[in-house]
Amino acid sequence: MKHKLLLTSAAILAMAMLGTSGIAFSDDDDDDRRRSSSRYGDRSGYSHPGLTGKQYDSAYSRDRQYDPAYPRSSQKAPGVAPVNNPQYLEECGSCHFPYQPGLLPARSWAKVMEHLDNHFGENAELPAEDGNMLLDYLLKNSADNSSYKRSVKIMNSLHPSDAPLRVSETPYFLKKHDELTPNMVKNNPKVGSLSNCSACHTEAARGSFSESGILIPNFGAWEENEKEERGEKYRRR
Repeated sequence: MKHKLLLTSAAILAMAMLGTSGIAFSDDDDDDRRRSSSRYGDRSGYSHPGLTGKQYDSAYSRDRQYDPAYPRSSQKAPGVAPVNNPQYLEECGSCHFPYQPGLLPARSWAKVMEHLDNHFGENAELPAEDGNMLLDYLLKNSADNSSYKRSVKIMNSLHPSDAPLRVSETPYFLKKHDELTPNMVKNNPKVGSLSNCSACHTEAARGSFSESGILIPNFGAWEENEKEERGEKYRRR
């Protein structure tokens, strides 16, 4: 009788331990699911070793600096870090699109800020204190100091000695825009120049330059144009 009781007790204890283990495994599975869930959008390619669950969520959200104005379920990680300096937005954004620092290397920004008295044909001089503050912001957040995917690709496309003064002069930029026609850009009164990022990139302000967010004035969505072009090529065969 005592032997049976001992066996029964052992069985109950084993079941309890298995149950606890099952819960632990379920929690681990939930952590893994959270890594690729839609809570923060597409996380493909993102890795943060050693973190799970809420820690991973926090790191992912922080690293990608999401704009709360966009729904978490559909928002993709931006290609470059969004501008988060109010003075930069005011001083530079009042005249043109406020290019994210991650679109050029530090050596380029240093040259740009060195000659503000002749800033692409305009006098954009600032008080020394303001100029130094903006330069510090640009250098610390430049492409060579960023881990965002497009910043990394921009740096990979440049020779170590290259210091382009325009975002539109980097090899990566030129390659990404080589399919555009003059009618889409130069001859398009609503675009005018490749430097007018926000004219076509609907999410440029938050650092996203994904093809799914391209809407060319008078031409429509870029993805739709590509589909039509592929269909035309197929029909010609």
